[in-house]
Amino acid sequence: QVQLVESGGGLVQPGGSLRLSCVVSGFIFNNFDMSWYRQAPGKERELVARITATSGSPNYLDSVKGRFTISRDYYKNTVYLQMNSLKPEDTAVYYCNARRVRSLRTTDYWGQGTQVTVSS
Repeated sequence: QVQLVESGGGLVQPGGSLRLSCVVSGFIFNNFDMSWYRQAPGKERELVARITATSGSPNYLDSVKGRFTISRDYYKNTVYLQMNSLKPEDTAVYYCNARRVRSLRTTDYWGQGTQVTVSS
């Protein structure tokens, strides 16, 4: 059974930090690119950060570059998103995603999401 379980969201003041975690099971973690997406009310889901299966150079949404860091732990089957200098516009539900593209077939797994609210 595939599971992606996010945690670490919450309420934080502007300028604060949070670390999101996503623990995965039910598939081979090492074979999948891992990403964090977010969706704010009334907006489309957007890609925040992605790290490849081999931990190649991560990609970031322009608005989070220099503030957010994505990383993965192969022993713990976990991907993290360290978020610093948080801004109110970072408020959203954050989703963990696992993706594998093989032989032109894309496999996507999603977590249930964790709420991040940045407010004073």
